[in-house]
Amino acid sequence: MVSESTETAAVRIENLRFAYGEKQVLHDVTMDIPARQVTAFIGPSGCGKSTLIRCINRINDRIPSARVTQGSILVHGIDIHRPDIHLQELRRRVGMVFQKYNPFAKSIYENVVYGLRIAGVKKKSDLDAAAENALRSAALWDEVKDRLHTSAFGLSGGQQQRLCIARVIATEPDIVLMDEPCAALDPLATLKIEELITSLKEKFTIVIVTHNMSQATRCSDRTAFMYLGNLVEYGPTMQIFEKPREKQTEAYITGSFG
Repeated sequence: MVSESTETAAVRIENLRFAYGEKQVLHDVTMDIPARQVTAFIGPSGCGKSTLIRCINRINDRIPSARVTQGSILVHGIDIHRPDIHLQELRRRVGMVFQKYNPFAKSIYENVVYGLRIAGVKKKSDLDAAAENALRSAALWDEVKDRLHTSAFGLSGGQQQRLCIARVIATEPDIVLMDEPCAALDPLATLKIEELITSLKEKFTIVIVTHNMSQATRCSDRTAFMYLGNLVEYGPTMQIFEKPREKQTEAYITGSFG
């Protein structure tokens, strides 16, 4: 299905096919992801959601057999598969938050400024300011400001996930990808992450993979339903959930399959 969007596209995916070895897992996916909105990918396990989101910053490149067999992905008009693309810079501009929170074995402060240090930022006042700004944006500053130099592992699971979000946004990306960021969290921590996602779209384009359809309705502006590697339907979230155009979409949302 070809998507339509009148908003400025942060990401444009055109006729994308993707395979692991000989197994084709994405089939002719075409969609525009608008800037500074939240776009959710939903669908049953194995439908290609995580594969698609990981194509946007080429994390899939780390898998030897993974390959794009057709099509293109443009981030703000730039083809991310151009031979002169610097992967480290791409992944700074398109940050990633994973399902399982993964802080480094470092202090809270050093977790947040890690990407900045890698990028060559050395001035302490700059690092301090970036750390505070990122932690405030991740709604974590008030909870950790008095223990910045203690281990990140002393935080709760929900706090660790927000720390990982702070670590991503400290480098000032354009786009933040979130692959089931609440899957390992309890309901209260999940609520805080959802509130955070809603606030972050003022500054960032957010793309989220979720199995939780209620979460998609609460957080996202647009929703893409995927099935067996195909983009079945894509549009405004309320339209997808209240008046889906495709029978497959309706069947999934109503629990008839998946």
